Order: sequence, then C-alpha cells, then structure tokens
Amino acid sequence: MMKKLILLSLVFLTVFSCGDEVQFNTPAFQGDRENQLWRAKGFSASIGVNGFLTITGTNSAETVKLTVPSVIESTFIVGDIDVIEAQYIDGFGTTFSTNNKPDESVSIYPELGEITIEEIDVVNKTFTGTYRFLAFDASGLNSVGFTNGIFYKVPLISGEFPTNPITCMDVEMASDIALLAYEATFSSDLEFVNSAAYLAACSAYSEALTNQRTYCGDSDGSLQAIIDGLDDCQISCEIATANVVEANSQYVTATIGNYNEKCAQYLLYLLEQIEICGDADGSIQTKIDGLDCGDADGDGVPDAYEDFNGDGNLDNDDTDGDGVANYLDNDDDGDGILTQYEGKDADGNPIDTDGDGDVDYLDNDDDGDTLLTINENADPNGDGNPDDAVDTDGDGVPDYLQA
Repeated sequence: MMKKLILLSLVFLTVFSCGDEVQFNTPAFQGDRENQLWRAKGFSASIGVNGFLTITGTNSAETVKLTVPSVIESTFIVGDIDVIEAQYIDGFGTTFSTNNKPDESVSIYPELGEITIEEIDVVNKTFTGTYRFLAFDASGLNSVGFTNGIFYKVPLISGEFPTNPITCMDVEMASDIALLAYEATFSSDLEFVNSAAYLAACSAYSEALTNQRTYCGDSDGSLQAIIDGLDDCQISCEIATANVVEANSQYVTATIGNYNEKCAQYLLYLLEQIEICGDADGSIQTKIDGLDCGDADGDGVPDAYEDFNGDGNLDNDDTDGDGVANYLDNDDDGDGILTQYEGKDADGNPIDTDGDGDVDYLDNDDDGDTLLTINENADPNGDGNPDDAVDTDGDGVPDYLQA
C-alpha cells in the first residue's frame, strides 16, 4: 500500500509545478482541463442506495463529477455505458458528459477515457484514484477534456460501504449461468420449445448481459450486440414451425386415450405459428378450422372417434338405438355403465374384455356370456359407476366381466 501511495505522490510531483504540488497525505481533487490546471476547492464522495459511487469536486463555479457502478478498486471505462459517467459543469451551468455523443460533424471521435479507483480506505472512508475523459455538451458540438486527473483521499460524506459490492467477475459468472439456462430452453433434446420458458430465460439472459455491461463495460460493443440479437426474446418462426411439425406428428398418431391432449397441443402450436409467422395464405387457419378436439358428452371418447360409419355426420351414429347420438350419449352401449367407467388400458384406450371385436364401451355384453351387462348387477345403486358391481365368487372380477 505504501508503494502505491509513493507512486501516486510521484505522479503529482511530475504533473504539477512546485506551486501546485499536492502534499503527501493532503486530500485533493484536480486535473488538467484543456492543458490548464483545474483544482477543486471542495470534494466529497457518496454511495447511493443502488451501490453506485460518485466522487465530486467543485471550485465554487465549476464541478467535476465521476460516477462508477460499484465500490471496488478497479478501472472503469467511460463513454460506452451510461452508468459509468464523467461530468464537467462549467460556470454557466452547461453540463458536459461522457454520455453525450459528439455531433456527426465532429470529425474526431473522442477516446472513451477512464476512472480508476486505486485505493479504498474503509477505515478512514476515503477514495484515491485517477481519471481522464473527453465530454460533450448536449449539442455534441462542444467538448471539454480532462487529463492527468487525480483525486486523493476524498472523504465519504454520504452513504455506507456495501457489505458485498458487485464486481465484474460476479456479473460475468451470472451471465454465464443465465446463458446456460437460456440455451437449455431450445436444446435439441426437447420435443418442443416452450415459448414462455424461452421468453423468461431469454429475458433473464438479456438482463444479466445488461448488468455485465454496467459493471464491466462494453468498449467494443460485443455485449450490446448479443443483447440486440436477442431481439424481443420471442421464439423465431423457424422454431414455431418446428413445434408445429412435431405436434402434428403426435396428433396424427394419437389414439382415443390421448387424442384430446394431442389435438389441443397441435391447436396450441398452430395458433402460436400464426402469431409468430403470420398466415398470409390462410393455410394455417384452414388446419385449425379442420380440427375437432371436443368431447361433447364428456365420456372420455373424443367426438372425432364417435363417427363410426365414417360419413362425417356424428348425428347418425347411435350404437344403443336410444335416439341419442353417441357423441352426445354418455352410455354409448346402453348397458347401464357410463362410457367413462368402461374398461381401459393404462394409456386410456378402450379394451375388449370378451375379444368379440367390440370394445367394452360399445358392447352391451362385456364378458360375452350371453347375459347382458345390464342384467348382471353391474351397478346396483344405478349411478353408472360399477364400483359396487356384484362379484359372486369373490375373485375380484365382477360378474359382468367374468364369463
């Protein structure tokens, strides 16, 4: 630490004349403004609630203000992001800032400049470092440059030292983690890219990159380029179309047991495709209009599977002849057992207990013993649920399913 202070003192001795020399251990804030010594008569540091550090020097008429986003010993490049800023306010109240860009007519683009916090004395609450910058007024036509700037043991008069100040390394690690989470949302291992998950992860990654720019700078613009490339974090038309292709593949191979789920899924991705890609020729809407994902009677059999004669007319399919079409009949075979409670396999597909070619929900003699199910005490309490079916021999198989 002593070596650093000696070197800093040598800088003062080299830059300024004997009359302008800053004495060792004497707090100071000064620099060369347009090659003329500018010295502050008053100076102070403050830490905002957001953890930003501002070091200010004033000579009653003019002010220099240096702001960095973290209370750490580091070098901060000014001019490429707004939160790292150097300001000069002249005697007329005109503000020159490194955040103001030069007018297009200005042929020489300014170097960025930098603010370096070389020493933070937590015990005595002071800050020591250097600065240089070129700042423009709001018009971008007029500029003020500072070189050889030094602030020495400037006292903290407002705010508190943060317990864990954010560092560039912290935000770089956060960006790396956010990137992994973002990439996971469109991994090739996934069946579908979930647009909501993609949006959330992409937005988090964009925010992490923005924080990285804040605390690390972005002098070459590479971080901003990545942020811009994320656009509005909406999945691309290519991804939306791939989702539709996969959803259609699952839809066309669906069975009674999962048809409603796969149909609704296909519909969802078709609607998403329209939202993201558009539908100039109306072809996507035509596919949507052709879907029937309904189950009008709520019996677990999709309406699309209730057209047994295949003529496209659901109203003329009435298995039990009770005058109610199957798609509106919650007991299709009229055996007293509601269709939703008829036999199904583990995938929800109907089974054919007696192997006669008619699945149970369309068979009024489920076990093929010539006794109609309705006459085998399949539902003594008459609620349509065979959970109280009679099992005469006590073998765990109710009579109506045992020949």
